[in-house]
Amino acid sequence: MKNVLISGASIGGPALAYWLRRYGFDVTVVERYRGMRPGGQAIDVRGPALQVMERMGLGEQLRSCNTNMRGMNVVDEDGNEVYRSTEHTLSGGDLSSPDVELLRDDLARMIFDAVEGVEYLFDDTITSIDGTRVTFEKAAPRDFDVIVGADGLHSNVRKLVFGPEQDFISHLGMNLAVFTAPNWLELDHWQTFQQGEIVGGGIMSARANAECRVYMGFNGQVDFDHRDVEAQKQLIAEKFADAKWAWQTALKHMWEAPDFHFDAMAQIRMETWSKGNVVLLGDAGYCGSPLSGQGTSMALVGAYVLAGELRDNPEIAFQRYEEILRPYVTANQDMALKNQANGGAPVEEFADVVNSLTLPTYS
Repeated sequence: MKNVLISGASIGGPALAYWLRRYGFDVTVVERYRGMRPGGQAIDVRGPALQVMERMGLGEQLRSCNTNMRGMNVVDEDGNEVYRSTEHTLSGGDLSSPDVELLRDDLARMIFDAVEGVEYLFDDTITSIDGTRVTFEKAAPRDFDVIVGADGLHSNVRKLVFGPEQDFISHLGMNLAVFTAPNWLELDHWQTFQQGEIVGGGIMSARANAECRVYMGFNGQVDFDHRDVEAQKQLIAEKFADAKWAWQTALKHMWEAPDFHFDAMAQIRMETWSKGNVVLLGDAGYCGSPLSGQGTSMALVGAYVLAGELRDNPEIAFQRYEEILRPYVTANQDMALKNQANGGAPVEEFADVVNSLTLPTYS
């Protein structure tokens, strides 16, 4: 098992590539996008995932990219403040914790730059998997000992090997768009959220207040093409057509945003994450949804454990990977549902769940 193909170049895929290369594996990463994907929401690295970043030698760099939020407030539909806190934020949680909140693309680039000796096939995708044989849309067919799906909620690898998405996805009744815009509200390391009955979201400053990330969401389940960005923008425009506060200005910036991303809040739950020589990592196998606040951490920890087991226990690596990770994953997914019932705010046992896994040591 020395030749590994990873589908997906966001965070989990490159993190796995890092550890596999460190252990002497030959690694190829295929990514549908033409390069590293820009944008994305602010994400959090917590608990054992912080240890993973330290073991990668990236702890100091991680902390240097912290969003350094000072606090948050909540406003009503007319912009009148109804709540304020300098102790926690909706996006990052307790500001006194050791957790690190940073932008998704900053973390992705950090890990990408740390990986050496990996072949990347950008602007390409897998079209079929037959045992070790993999065919691509553009590259020539090749054989791989191990194939990893780290390609997100709408995983192509999962669909090809395990079956249709509807067999594994559980929608949580909410949808969210994220994009970069100028910091027109002049927020200073601050975030403001507004929630109506149907639509709502928030705006937070980013990159030392040079810009902001805008979150626009709505309740209910809708059918949409997850690759049709213009149709997604139109959907947001329709939902927010009558929204007050800052939303009409946000819509103007949305049409110009180069990094717009939209998706349903959903979870992926599977009885097994592997089949034959194929295994799933991160959101592809066990998406917790943004309501968990743990998607990135689960991907980082999953990558570390999977690589370690492939090196130390190659014959039973997938079995060991699941044995170690599944209780941690299940606890985090269950917590997301509790957070949802709690209006999106972390429940009391959040910290206990975050730290519920003792990270293995691989020599």
